[in-house]
Amino acid sequence: MNRRDFLGAAAAGALPPVSAAPAARRPNILFLLVDDLGWRDFGCYGNALHETPNVDRLARDGVRFTDAYAACPVCSPTRASILTGKYPARLHLTDWIPGRRQWPAARLLTPKFEQQLPLAEVTIPEMLKPLGYRTASIGKWHLGGEGFHPQNQGFDLNVAGDHRGSPRSYFGPFDLPNLKGGTGDDYLTEALTAAAERFIGESAGRSPFFLYLSEFTVHIPLAARQAAIDRYQARLNGRDFPNPIYAAMVESFDQAVGRLRAALDRLGVAKDTVIILTSDNGGLRYEGGSKSLVTDNSPLRAGKGHLYEGGIREPLLVYWPGVTRAGSVSGFPVSSIDFLPTILEMAGARAPRAGAVDGLSLAPLLRGGAAPRRSELYWHYPHYSNQGGTPGGAIRDGDWKLIEFYEDGWLELYNLREDPGETRNLAAREPKRAAALHGKLKRWRGSVNASMPVPNPAYDPAGADQKLTGHEPRTPPA
Repeated sequence: MNRRDFLGAAAAGALPPVSAAPAARRPNILFLLVDDLGWRDFGCYGNALHETPNVDRLARDGVRFTDAYAACPVCSPTRASILTGKYPARLHLTDWIPGRRQWPAARLLTPKFEQQLPLAEVTIPEMLKPLGYRTASIGKWHLGGEGFHPQNQGFDLNVAGDHRGSPRSYFGPFDLPNLKGGTGDDYLTEALTAAAERFIGESAGRSPFFLYLSEFTVHIPLAARQAAIDRYQARLNGRDFPNPIYAAMVESFDQAVGRLRAALDRLGVAKDTVIILTSDNGGLRYEGGSKSLVTDNSPLRAGKGHLYEGGIREPLLVYWPGVTRAGSVSGFPVSSIDFLPTILEMAGARAPRAGAVDGLSLAPLLRGGAAPRRSELYWHYPHYSNQGGTPGGAIRDGDWKLIEFYEDGWLELYNLREDPGETRNLAAREPKRAAALHGKLKRWRGSVNASMPVPNPAYDPAGADQKLTGHEPRTPPA
């Protein structure tokens, strides 16, 4: 169903179908999205350096997912999938906006893609509005420019969201929508947290709210308060890695989580508020070259911009007061596409009809029941990334993952349970399995009408543009 059909049906009273629960009992939804956050950047995921007591407490209170995925190894497509419940390939929004220039000497010509989230798509806030929700997008948007901002996609309030994918500076004065001015001592993460606190205060007890707090942190340019940087640098005894600035940025987000939970408690709505925390892609490994390291995704391979696990696996914490079992851990594979149907069910709406979205509701699993039936997860990234990734696609089916590289059809097959670091390519040892997964991947691409790259007639194997900084070497079959 497109946006026109949805809104028309809602106006006629036909949508969305809801339960009998009164609006006052619908939970608030606080959705925390951290930009470029790696799978191991929190203490609850095994990081021994970063101080994240508030996030770790959230993990103890709710469910921690070990196999959660971004729908794309870069930001804009994943953000679109979160808000629509659809794969980026189906949306034809497959790279960060506006994307990098075509490399003249590259082997493939990459396809054109949507430069904004189409207004025809129905988003989470548009689906929640008929249920009485007040909605806000605070922070990074990066899903289109003028005419395609959050307020054009169903949000009542937009703070700081526009076409930009990274801030000019993390310190003021700021020049973002509804967030302007300030001094050089004002820090962006703290300013966004203050805006979120105001929205919660204005909404609490009056109507259920959906707050999409999309942090710019921990995206480059790396910047944090000097006192925190110095504290981490002292612990590192002069070493440059792990990165002390990055560590301070992760801590600043953790402090934001603490402030927001304190606000929910103070306003008496903590027990009525679902908290979801995740990332938009895997952690960035390096900035401006492999010698300037940012974060460490190990034991996962690679990072942002790659279809290996380090580029797409991410942290995911869900706390649903009175529903989720405290301290539980789930290994069920989930994706960005699952948030829309999950949030709708949490809010008392029936799940979208079959085929309307690609995701599954995780509500039954969060309630302690059986996991939903899922066959496969898919990725389609037909672009060259700034981090050295090349065009490709991937499928995960159970413990097995296949990656296809579009330049020459090279296949890599991994058993993620036995080899989460993707070090042993089993394509030659398991040719039937590789062929079966490859067939599924190709059929899925056809089903979503995925745009594919084509051979570049100007391809030059000796071209300078082929020297991809940080390019992952291929793994020979085992």
